[in-house]
Amino acid sequence: VRQVVELGRTPFRGRFDALTERDRRIVDEALERTEITDKQHRSWHTLSGGEKQRTQLARALAQEPREILLDEPTNHLDIRHQLELLDLLTSLDVTCVVALHDLNLAARYCDHLVLLDHGKVAAAGAPEDVLTPDQIKRVYGVEVLVDREPATGTLRVTYLATATRTATVPAPRSGSR
Repeated sequence: VRQVVELGRTPFRGRFDALTERDRRIVDEALERTEITDKQHRSWHTLSGGEKQRTQLARALAQEPREILLDEPTNHLDIRHQLELLDLLTSLDVTCVVALHDLNLAARYCDHLVLLDHGKVAAAGAPEDVLTPDQIKRVYGVEVLVDREPATGTLRVTYLATATRTATVPAPRSGSR
């Protein structure tokens, strides 16, 4: 794990140069920020999907980037680690471009959303402007309720039903069997 994160320092070294003390401090900080310090001596192949995800993020942080591009960074993470990862991303002084399929996480953590429909931009802007019932129905074919979560005040999307399928309830039978 540590070696994977150390790869993030490769662009800052000569071909055969060893890590400097500064490089080691940056790697240590990246491991700590992603909460995988205790796994730094483990083999990559023994990690869970979520641990691999956090290791990859630590490697990116070791590069001290100004921008980070992440494709489904919450994939394979349990709920706690999803929230912690997104909290970490929002705390960085870095522009983060993140592909997310979880609309509630996108609404909670993203300042600007781009909603894609078959690779084309369907809407872009603040979560309130993009995550509307009409937009979600048009792009995903799902009926939703969009409101504010009472505890946090963030936008919340509640899935009601697919727009193309109507639920039918059998009529009650009269008489006895």
